[in-house]
Amino acid sequence: MNAASPLNRNDRSIHPETRIGTVVLAAANLKRQLEFYQEVLGLRLHWSDGRSAGLGAGGEDLLRLEEERGARRVPGTTGLYHFALLLPNRRELARAVARLFEMGYPNYPTDHVATKTTYLEDPEGQEIELYAESPEDGVMGVSGGRFYARRSDGSPSSGREPLDLEALFSHLRPGDRHDRPLPAATRIGHVHLYVRDLEEALRFYTTVLGFDDMGSSLAVQAGFVSAGGYHHHVGLNTWIGAGAPSAPAGSLGMRYFTVVVPNLDELRSAAGRVREAGFTVEEREDGCLLHDPSRNGVLLAAAPRAAPEEDPGAVRGATGSALEADGNHAQ
Repeated sequence: MNAASPLNRNDRSIHPETRIGTVVLAAANLKRQLEFYQEVLGLRLHWSDGRSAGLGAGGEDLLRLEEERGARRVPGTTGLYHFALLLPNRRELARAVARLFEMGYPNYPTDHVATKTTYLEDPEGQEIELYAESPEDGVMGVSGGRFYARRSDGSPSSGREPLDLEALFSHLRPGDRHDRPLPAATRIGHVHLYVRDLEEALRFYTTVLGFDDMGSSLAVQAGFVSAGGYHHHVGLNTWIGAGAPSAPAGSLGMRYFTVVVPNLDELRSAAGRVREAGFTVEEREDGCLLHDPSRNGVLLAAAPRAAPEEDPGAVRGATGSALEADGNHAQ
């Protein structure tokens, strides 16, 4: 997917600097999951209290694991298809892919033309994408309800061709270590969700949350929304079946993903649109939790910023909510 013109940008659109933040997953075996995400994927352990843990690249948490012993994955239900870690360049993607191959960990390098990527699963079956942007190689998108991919020389592509690993690994330099953690610039690029009804989901993410419609295909049953013209921050599909139920409580999968808006005013505005549409919003210390029509959890949060030391009133109290705080928003 390449940057394209939004189909529904208006004065109720979510702020163009909106991004995807922490993804929260249930874990049946926290120890095993932490070993995978650190040793195989290259994330850093930020904190752990024995029942939950936060991982990332040294800044805010990109992934949070909450142990739920005995949890199992329930097929045929809505939820997270995959979350995608965006690496800053092809050299860093090459290091990550080289580590996977050296460890013999199954992964599937794919050329989406405008991005270079590989796909893999964690030990509990959660799909993950690692990718780097490559817009200089061509474009991929949706037009008139049809997907298209075109290389920079104008030739067509399926957008799902095997990645040229020799070309990818040419970005590595002598002495590059493949066992180093992912770089500090790594972030969550997007999430892709299973939903029960594509048109219903698109209406929610565009007219309620305010994301821009970047194109959809009813024939393929997939659509994409974003903020600020990005190719997609949220992908939506019904590939597990139209009308699919949500996973029962206690299942493996995503608890919620975070939509980070730049400030408190934008958080209030986004939460207000959700309430106006008749959806329940739970105010929490870290933001406003809601669920889309397919019961996928979404946490609206304001981007964190440091509070001045001399202003104790800017620090949120333990029982306060994000909307009651005055500008100090933690994720």
